[in-house]
Amino acid sequence: MLSSSALLAVNPLDASSLLGAFGALGIAVVLFAETGLLIGFFLPGDSLLFTAGLLCTTGSHSGPHLDLAQVLGASAVGALAGAQVGYVIGRRGGSALLARSRNRRLHEGALRAEELLTRYGHGKAVVLARFVPVVRTVLNPLAGALGVDLRTFTIWQTVGGLVWTFGLVLAGYALGSSVPDVDHYLLPIVGVVIAVSLLPLVLEVLRSRRCREAR
Repeated sequence: MLSSSALLAVNPLDASSLLGAFGALGIAVVLFAETGLLIGFFLPGDSLLFTAGLLCTTGSHSGPHLDLAQVLGASAVGALAGAQVGYVIGRRGGSALLARSRNRRLHEGALRAEELLTRYGHGKAVVLARFVPVVRTVLNPLAGALGVDLRTFTIWQTVGGLVWTFGLVLAGYALGSSVPDVDHYLLPIVGVVIAVSLLPLVLEVLRSRRCREAR
């Protein structure tokens, strides 16, 4: 059991801090919150998965050693369960929430999600959303609220969730296995991962802005 002082010392925005404190269990909890609960939009899913894969290697880092099978299992469970719970929440109460809410950002998010679902189709949109921070948090409950078919959502969120989690974990593992003392370069590497993960969101915002200006 972690002491209260140790819990207070954990930085929820720092992947290394979360993994050092909670290990594979922390991965499942963070991914569940990020993909299933709107309050988890700020959590570091991409960098957490990549760092966890790196920490599964032996002798190439100074942080805690994690088991690759446990990391892959916890990642899949957290991401898949979170997305499904988010969908159910949206299906049962999302429409009423949107109707009552006066939050401009929430309504803008709903419009963007609906546009994404319409432009790419339900399956492709659900898969692509996995790779975009914030969007992967919002799309799941909004998919339920907008009436996306349960079977379609479940199939494609599973595909997207496994590709996203396994891809980032195994990328971190491959890098940690091939680069000696890779922890010396951890901060810039994680920075690059975060920047790349934010790129689709930035491009989508710029595209939406150009469309509004054109209209």
